Amino acid sequence: MKTLYLDCSMGAAGDMLTAALIELLPDPDEFINELNALGIPGVKYQKSKSIKCGITGTHITVTVHGEEEGESHHEHEHHHEHEHNHEHESEHEHHHEHEHEHEHNHEHEPEHEHHHEHHHTGMVEIEKTLSALPLSDKVRKDAAAVYRLIAEAESKVHNVPVGQIHFHEVGDKDAVADIVAVCMLIERIAPDYVAVSPVCTGSGQIKCAHGILPVPAPATAHLLKGIPIYSGEIKGELCTPTGAALIRHFADSFGDMPKMSVSDIGYGMGKRDFPAANCLRVMLGETKGGNDDVLELSCNLDDMTAEEISYAMEKLLKADAKDVFTIPIGMKKSRPGILLTVLCAESDRDKMLSLIFKHTATIGIREKLCRRYLLDRSSGEVKTELGTVRYKKSSGYGVSRIKFEYDDLAKTADENDMTISAVREKAERCLKEKD
Repeated sequence: MKTLYLDCSMGAAGDMLTAALIELLPDPDEFINELNALGIPGVKYQKSKSIKCGITGTHITVTVHGEEEGESHHEHEHHHEHEHNHEHESEHEHHHEHEHEHEHNHEHEPEHEHHHEHHHTGMVEIEKTLSALPLSDKVRKDAAAVYRLIAEAESKVHNVPVGQIHFHEVGDKDAVADIVAVCMLIERIAPDYVAVSPVCTGSGQIKCAHGILPVPAPATAHLLKGIPIYSGEIKGELCTPTGAALIRHFADSFGDMPKMSVSDIGYGMGKRDFPAANCLRVMLGETKGGNDDVLELSCNLDDMTAEEISYAMEKLLKADAKDVFTIPIGMKKSRPGILLTVLCAESDRDKMLSLIFKHTATIGIREKLCRRYLLDRSSGEVKTELGTVRYKKSSGYGVSRIKFEYDDLAKTADENDMTISAVREKAERCLKEKD
């Protein structure tokens, strides 16, 4: 199974994750050119070599209209009346609650005033920006999901609707650049499994527009709920909200590095120098099957329609539940009912509990910790005269099987006025000839 392991012992930030993942590609410079060709308004990506504690890695700089974050403060703020009633603070005063992606990697700059106008955008504008970029459906969906995690965290912290959370224009483009880059890299590398170490958040306090706040800052802390974290010895913010949202979205598990045969290693460097190497390390390799822990959340339902239960299942699956299923049961007083079961990562516990309570009529949910045994998984595609069909291959424990992607089978069947079984047979023959 193709496994990607993220070592976040020096925190997590979008630019550092981008830099580390780029080192796994055969031609990083070509990918930088691809990023710059996307046309994110005003954004330019630059790659350079960096050395931290004797280790050589890659540093990524993102500029927006020629400005690098840290050269100006990027306030990501929400306003109930959508107005700006605060004075701009000096750039080294870190404006949370929408914490800044690269802040912990930049040296403090001298204070100066900013006279340029600030424009704020919300989730609707973010999604419009993403929809205008030449991205695959998967990258666009992943990027929007990561941004929604950040907006939802800010919404919780400020106790306002997600629709009232606004992002400052420069910081918005900077974060879009980091998020899109990481989502594209994950698609390009195509790991079957993503494992993440416990995350170092840094320690101490940060000065923000609203006062002195502890590390991790409020929105970051919310994004890290359910994820193993620790403060470490470095004073300062090591994990940013964008970094936290990215690992929450893509991680399949958190903990020690799995047993794996490593083929490639990447180092993404921050800008600042610390006593410890300021880098995020990624390792790509193969794991031989294995197991992981999942939570089983279940509840009994006897007063919901089939349509309502179906809708709840859809919402849970869209929120990254590993599986959702129902079983007909007999309840007390001989009432027929439905047992709803949700399998999810431990880090998604709170999110799943909230969704179950919101979209079902249950007043109680049971929890069990289960161990899953997994086959090795890989993916591929086979070209036929009818079109390209993707597939997933599973093997281990003495078995091997291939499953073609239903969406590809259905699309090819529609385009050629054939049955799905006929397309599957054609794909199977072409795959055998290919082997």
